[in-house]
This record gives sequence, C-alpha cells and structure tokens, in this order.
Amino acid sequence: MTFKKLAGMLLFILCLAFTPVVQADKAVVTTDDLTIRSGPGTDYQPTGQVHTGEMLQIISRKDGWLEIKLNNGSGWVTGEFVNIHSELSEDSTKRDRTTDSASSSITIQYDNTHLREGPSTSYDITGYAKKGDEFNVTSAEDNWYEIANEEMSGYVLKDFVDRHAPTSSGLEDKTIVIDAGHGGRDVGAIGASGTYEKDFTYQTMQELKKEMAILGARVVLTREADQFVFLSSRTSLSNLAETNAFISIHYNSFPQAPDVNGIGTYYYHKRGEELARLVQEGLIRKTGANDRDVFKGDYQVLRQNDHPAILVELGFISNHEKEQLLQTNSYQKQLVSGIVAGLTQYFK
Repeated sequence: MTFKKLAGMLLFILCLAFTPVVQADKAVVTTDDLTIRSGPGTDYQPTGQVHTGEMLQIISRKDGWLEIKLNNGSGWVTGEFVNIHSELSEDSTKRDRTTDSASSSITIQYDNTHLREGPSTSYDITGYAKKGDEFNVTSAEDNWYEIANEEMSGYVLKDFVDRHAPTSSGLEDKTIVIDAGHGGRDVGAIGASGTYEKDFTYQTMQELKKEMAILGARVVLTREADQFVFLSSRTSLSNLAETNAFISIHYNSFPQAPDVNGIGTYYYHKRGEELARLVQEGLIRKTGANDRDVFKGDYQVLRQNDHPAILVELGFISNHEKEQLLQTNSYQKQLVSGIVAGLTQYFK
C-alpha cells in the first residue's frame, strides 16, 4: 500500500471519528386529542391520537406537517400544536443552564402549586405541592426551577416559590367569586356537534379555581357541580361575601353564522369597567383570539352585583373548529392564563 493511500485511509477514519452525530428533532405535543393521519393533510385518514406532553420523534416534514415515528410504522400530525426541539440543542441547553440554584433550596408559597414534567405549562402536571413544602433546586431554566424532595419532583414556576422573599401575585387574600354559567337543566348554548355551554363553563371554572388558589386567593364558586342555580342566588352569594372580583364564565353560539369567533367581555356598573378591560386584554394577549372588545351589558349577574363584576364570553361553540379547540386542556389553560393576567394587573 502506497503512503498516499494509507494517508487517505487515515484521514477518512479520522473524519468518521470526529464527525458529530446529528440527532433527530423531536416534537412535544401541546394539545389533547391531536389527530395522527396517514399522510400530510386533513384529507388523509385518521389513524390515532396523541396528547399534551407526549414527545414524538420526527422523521420528515412537509407543508407544515410532521411525519412521526410510531411503534408500528409512522404517521403525520400538523405542526400547529407541537413544540419542536433538537436533542442536540436540548443537551447543550441543559449543560448551559444556570447552576447557581443547584444544591440550594426553595419553599413553596401557595397550596396546590403545580409541578410539571418540563419547564413549560404545555407539560403535564406531575403533582401538587403544599404551602411550606421545601425542595432542593437541581437546575434552573428561564422562569422555571427543576426541584425535588423525598416525595416528588418536577418543574415549578419561579413566581410560585421563595428563595429569599415571597413574590407577590397581587391576589393574596383577595376573594374571587367564579360563576360557571348555566348548569343542570339550563344547558346554555348548543355547540356545533351538540355540546353544551354548561360543560365548557364548568371546565374553565375548575381550571381557574386551581390557579386562583395557587396564587393565594380565596375562591367562592356559585356552583360546584352540574346543578341549576338561580341568577338571583348567584348575585346574592357575591353580595354576601367580601368579594373583590366577580367573574361569570360563558361561551357564545351563533349557528346562523358558524364562522363567527372571538372573545368579548362585559360589565354593567362603572366599578367593573377597568376589570373588564384588563381581563379582555389578558385574554387576547394569551390566546391570540379575535378581539370582540369590551361592552356594557345588562345582565342580571352584573346589574344586581354590589362588587366589581364582569361576564366573559370565551368563544363561539357554534364554530366547529373553535368548539374542538375549546375542549382541549392546552387552550383552556391559555384562557385561564389570560384571566389571571388581567386580574393580576387589576389588583396591582
């Protein structure tokens, strides 16, 4: 073998040894019941579903669709409801995370604080920590701590814990009355596929109740189950409590124009106008929905309320596409995040 051939072989071997391995991108699902299809488009047959927090290996991409690896082959999902991550960049990110929090400890400030599988609200909840629980911090990333103790572990928003002094949410000790519209024999509006408004309002109420409790608010519910409650009873409950804000949750329907969509907020007395404006701004900012603005509305739960009171119409269930979106946990969390943002701004 000539020296030139030997040198060429050595160079080839060295290139193989030092060429970085390109890791496949992965996608984290950000919505429940995301349809898997046999090809890249809605014209292809559904073959299954994936849900919030699931991590999918990407094989290829086409026209906004992702081909993903499955146990029995592959399938396609729209890229609209996933976050794409590179394993190589994730490893680098992990190495580059701030380490000043490692081996330190934090104290949970609020009961029922969410711990999640990853550093984002798109990840599933792994558990609920109690006020006063202590955790070791193993890493920090953006606005999240990775924490663990002998009982549980996960990621928590930095605002929900205390390393030196508690972070005020502005909602501590505030009394928030949450009114899930309709209920029982009063089903409310009817959705495009026959869904009931009362079920949507109850779902939103439950998620909002959790977030309010985490932020230290006192939560009062006008109904705690699928039950009929008179409008006068709802306002009486608010008037008897030391209410700081009353929020009535509703959804719209206009079947004559099924393409209509958007979010709107109503108030009646002047004392509710600023609250309505700030909550509407928070909802539009967090969801990107069509802004139907803030209006004075002559609703009994607002008119007969002695405290700052608003009524939010969070979307049109007569719009088939929006009806499906409104049933997902991820979008419900966006709605609640918008309401919380408005309340926080209002009390600050």
